[in-house]
Amino acid sequence: MQVLACPGSAAVNKNSVLVVDDEKSNIITLTHMLSPRYVIYAAKNGQDGIKLAEKYLPDVILLDIRMPEMDGYEVFSVLKNSEKTRSIPIIFITALSKDGDEEKGLALGAADYITKPFSTTIVKLRLGNQIKMIEQLRTIEQLVMFDHLTDMPNRRSFDARLSLEWNRARRDMTPISILMMDVDKFKNYNDVHGHKQGDVALRSFAKTFAAILKRPGDFAARWGGEEFVALLPNTDSTGALGVAEQIRKFVEDMEIPCHDGLAAKITVSIGVNTRRREERGTLDEFISRADSALYAAKDNGRNMVCHFNKWQPSKTKNRLC
Repeated sequence: MQVLACPGSAAVNKNSVLVVDDEKSNIITLTHMLSPRYVIYAAKNGQDGIKLAEKYLPDVILLDIRMPEMDGYEVFSVLKNSEKTRSIPIIFITALSKDGDEEKGLALGAADYITKPFSTTIVKLRLGNQIKMIEQLRTIEQLVMFDHLTDMPNRRSFDARLSLEWNRARRDMTPISILMMDVDKFKNYNDVHGHKQGDVALRSFAKTFAAILKRPGDFAARWGGEEFVALLPNTDSTGALGVAEQIRKFVEDMEIPCHDGLAAKITVSIGVNTRRREERGTLDEFISRADSALYAAKDNGRNMVCHFNKWQPSKTKNRLC
């Protein structure tokens, strides 16, 4: 297996290309052409190419068709059937000039086709076109996965993260907690202060998570409207209630600037649910129970934190139930 990477501190900002070709001279030629602009990885056979693709997840793969033991079509099939590498565009490179070979590659789903001997201009243009498309798709994905008002991940983004962390918690037998949050009487707030000021309140609330959630694995998102959600991996009920109370108190103490120079206030109700390490249950139940705890918090007076397994009618000024 051969791994090539462009030197220099700027390499981290470059797109990456994996070259899979059994001819060393072809690897050297392509590296010479592309290394000033891209980070280059290289493999001299299909098996090593698959390993490098899974390890480095390059932006584009240049794949030779005619290789011993495992040809390019077989490598292509493996890469496209792998969840990790299926979205990486693959450009076939070959000395073959028959229309049938090009047709076969494109029919399989290849992004493009480059013939040998290499034309520097053609190689750079076709690779550059793929990189541009990748960057456009990433921009679209970014827009689709984030809430434009608060700059937080949106519900779609949260659902993807939740599935990942839920499966990890079940596999590793670790606790996981979720916080469902709702700004109290937000319609009334909008009626009094106006919808633009309501947007200011939601953006102010969103800043709470940057102040409270410090662990890299914690993840918060806008669920929709005035509802927000936070996921706390490897967190038991005590830890989750502590975080929720920090959020509730932070919001209660927060002053939201208004256009008239005065400050407005909001409060938040929070429902918490924890899946213990030994506990069974479905993901839908996990979310539903947090939602039930949220409604308990609202029913018991709002500006309150309730845990699904701990809630009871609040008879004191304590904001945990």
